Amino acid sequence: MTANEKTIARFETRFRQLILRFQGLKKENQELYAMVEESENTVRELRDKLEQQQQDYNSLKMAKMIEITDGNLADAKERLSRLIRDVNKCIAILSDEDQ
Repeated sequence: MTANEKTIARFETRFRQLILRFQGLKKENQELYAMVEESENTVRELRDKLEQQQQDYNSLKMAKMIEITDGNLADAKERLSRLIRDVNKCIAILSDEDQ
């Protein structure tokens, strides 16, 4: 085998190695792109789910506020009046102690 033939054989070997390496990197690149796309889809789905949960929470909060104002308004007024009476009694007791 002459020097030129050896050089050509080495070149062909290295060229095949480069092609194999290129194919491996190309496959890895495709896998990574697929992983990125899957991650982006997951993030998108989670954001949509979070937004829906926030809307549901706000609706529930609003419904609870309406429920409190409609049904428990009289109870709330009564409890508030009771608390005010208790505070007034405490103030009267403290005023009597100071004198």
